[in-house]
Amino acid sequence: MPAESAFIGVTAGASGGTKSSHSSGEMVSQALSRINDSELIRAAQRGDRTAFETLVRQYDQAVLRLALHLTGSDADAHDIYQEAFLKAYRHIGNFRFECSFYTWIYRIVTNLCLDHLRKRQTRKEDPQMVMDSSGQPVDVLERVSDDRAGANPERDLMRRELGSKINQALTKLTPRERMVFELKHYQGLRLRTIGEMLNTTEETAKNTLFRATQKLRGALGSMR
Repeated sequence: MPAESAFIGVTAGASGGTKSSHSSGEMVSQALSRINDSELIRAAQRGDRTAFETLVRQYDQAVLRLALHLTGSDADAHDIYQEAFLKAYRHIGNFRFECSFYTWIYRIVTNLCLDHLRKRQTRKEDPQMVMDSSGQPVDVLERVSDDRAGANPERDLMRRELGSKINQALTKLTPRERMVFELKHYQGLRLRTIGEMLNTTEETAKNTLFRATQKLRGALGSMR
């Protein structure tokens, strides 16, 4: 475990290090993007550690960004990031090429995030901070406030109260419903993509989103 953790950490550090040279970083990025994932996976399955390190470099930032989006916590996201690649490293031999590596690693991250959200729900933790599609923290209350010059304080208070109600309503969703809702409306992902990430169908993801929306409408009905 310690050796594997160190391996992931060193690999992630190497990815960040390419930023020291803009031109060389672009060349490396372009070269990596041309490498066929299937070839890298097959090499990694044969024990080629460098091939797996290349896969990590190609997806590490996307994986970390997704974990940040779903957990809203930098510390939790880094823990999930580490665990996701360690899990992928241990089980790369089981990869059967029935989906893309992109979908496979995202599925691992999403499932880890689901487990985390379930545990957090059990502990009744619910930070009002979430991540938008650019990876920036967003305060739910700030999204509904009106900070323009001359804004009506009473109206601003009402909007903040509505924001609080929305945040409370989100806690009524199951972890899977909340994840589908946030992936769709906060991250703008297609239902087909969400379904693949959750190892289910587009229709199931659509039904989950419908249930989440109906619950939110019911919870917010009294505000109309």
